[in-house]
Amino acid sequence: MALDSVARQTLSSKWGWFVALGVLLVMGGGIALANLLAATVVSVFYVGAIMLVAGLLQLGHAFRVKDWKSVFYWGLAGLCYTVAGIFAFLNPLLASAVLTLIMGTALLVAGLFRIWSGFALRPIKGWGWIALGGLVTLLAGLIIIAGWPVNSLWILGLFLAIDITMQGLALIAFGVLAKA
Repeated sequence: MALDSVARQTLSSKWGWFVALGVLLVMGGGIALANLLAATVVSVFYVGAIMLVAGLLQLGHAFRVKDWKSVFYWGLAGLCYTVAGIFAFLNPLLASAVLTLIMGTALLVAGLFRIWSGFALRPIKGWGWIALGGLVTLLAGLIIIAGWPVNSLWILGLFLAIDITMQGLALIAFGVLAKA
């Protein structure tokens, strides 16, 4: 979808806001990087809040459809989410260990699938890049799992810090390029 000239002009007139937000995000990423434990706890609280809200909504939904034969499963799923959300607030360090292990395992499995996909694409040019990307993902998963549970204190915070910083840099670049 291409931007029309009015939208493009509006965007270029607001370039400074993108740059300012980008600078704030880079600063926030730096703050998170300076205290990875606090950033990890914030990440766990964020996930816990989402799970708590989702669980309560699912429980509410279960009571709204109580005539439905699957109401038990809706209620059970809502209860599991609610308990997990509460657990994240009551013991954020243990929750970070669980989330870190899940993340490491997910990266390991995703890496294996990407490597397999890359080799399945071997007749096509560029297949090696898919396999290489999978190898990097696999290695990230192995490194996380190998350092578990000790790295649970900082790995989620590191990912959050990197994400916030990269978003900030992207907004700065976008704003500067949108100015023209």
